[in-house]
Amino acid sequence: MPEVETHNLFERPTLNTQHFRLPLHISERRLLLVGLDLLAMNGALLLALALRPEYSLDWRLVARRPFWFLLLSILWLPLAYAFDAYDLRLAGRFSMAAPAVLKAGLLTVLIYLLTPFLTPVLPARRLALAAFALLVIALLLAGRGLYVLALAQPFFHRRALIIGAGWAGRTVAHAFFQHGDGTYQVVGFVDDDPDKQETVIITTDGREQTAAVGRQQSAIGLSVLGDRHTLKTLVTQHQVSALVLAITHEVDGELLQILMDCLELGVEIIPMPVLYEQLTGRVPVEHIGGNWYVAMPIHHPGTSALNWLVKRAADIVLASLGILCLAPVFPLLVLALYLDSPGPIFYTQERVGKGGRRFRVYKFRSMVPDAEKDQAVWAQERDHRVTRVGRILRRTHVDEFPQFFNILKGEMSAVGPRPERPEFVEELAREIPFYRVRHAVKPGMAGWGLVKQGYGASKEDALLKLQYDLYYIKHQSLWLDAVILLKTIVDTLTFRGR
Repeated sequence: MPEVETHNLFERPTLNTQHFRLPLHISERRLLLVGLDLLAMNGALLLALALRPEYSLDWRLVARRPFWFLLLSILWLPLAYAFDAYDLRLAGRFSMAAPAVLKAGLLTVLIYLLTPFLTPVLPARRLALAAFALLVIALLLAGRGLYVLALAQPFFHRRALIIGAGWAGRTVAHAFFQHGDGTYQVVGFVDDDPDKQETVIITTDGREQTAAVGRQQSAIGLSVLGDRHTLKTLVTQHQVSALVLAITHEVDGELLQILMDCLELGVEIIPMPVLYEQLTGRVPVEHIGGNWYVAMPIHHPGTSALNWLVKRAADIVLASLGILCLAPVFPLLVLALYLDSPGPIFYTQERVGKGGRRFRVYKFRSMVPDAEKDQAVWAQERDHRVTRVGRILRRTHVDEFPQFFNILKGEMSAVGPRPERPEFVEELAREIPFYRVRHAVKPGMAGWGLVKQGYGASKEDALLKLQYDLYYIKHQSLWLDAVILLKTIVDTLTFRGR
């Protein structure tokens, strides 16, 4: 019997059905966090400016010098996202949110103070400069503390009922627990299977163990509260504000009518794949069933001609800057690689790119020569084939820097799914649904899957990476690219590579 988590996700409500509630969506919670943070950042700047005799503590200064405050906000937002300050899983716990806003806040202040021609001249005293940084940190932490205290109240929770107690339903229930940050309070399941009218225990991998029917068992998991015919009653009884449709077959006419009746009660109906994306930043390819369009981003942003032109221009600029930065240290890298492990400095390997076209990717050699003699092998954590210098290069992602030339040639992009080897692609495409969809865009040096999961070392990792890749393809934008690049830079500076 697998080890199970016995967190009490099921809680039978005793509140009056007329009790007023203000359930917030995930996007609304993030918007609230952004508002609190921007208020804290700009409030700290205003207080710091008040230390100068020519300024006073007057909010009208924001209107007179808007660029000062706008620049601070522009610097803060991408850095905050890069440090996961708006990850609701972290934001709901002050002990986890505080380090994120501390890092993002201090780095924002440092960059802001290093742009003297664009920003106001604060009093040139160490105490005054320190006061600005301390004000930023204090107000940011105060705002996060207020968020944690206020949003933890049931008044703001969305009460959810999951339709379908199968694999998809249990998966989204586990996602609620791992990533929900209290946004949703899960009431239970609804399922038409008579054999499932009993307690369901959620385990760490989405499997289930069922207990004998009995009221004393309901405290250890989520119960199946009824079937489709009790749905409308359950919505009213439990003050449900969201129904999660976690069934992979077609919705028949009877269930559709029941769902429309629930819509009339003001309940939101959310397909499981859509909600799973919002919670995890991944596309659940195993649970889409007949909803194939969820994993097939037909009209994704990458199909736009304007998007292609802007992205290509950004790729050329970033690759050119990368080569310029690499040039001064290139002789030192060559010397270190040669002394550590004699052999070729560069390493080329065949990969699969956009449209399934094959190309050769450039890398600094980080393994011993002839590391693969017989067949392709997944690179493992602490791989014995990696050299001493190669281990440092991989930790800092520097071994990937020669791929700037792949970008200039148009074979890769700065941001996109990581290119995979043809041997692995053929195998994975047979076993993982929708795997070839990741070839709808150019592969990238940095990627959503890379910053969220890291490098894959197994088929299971490849499935998880595909979920992230499909999310990126569906939601790609210059903003998301900027966040991914910043997170990659943070990983590089903190040695979070392979």
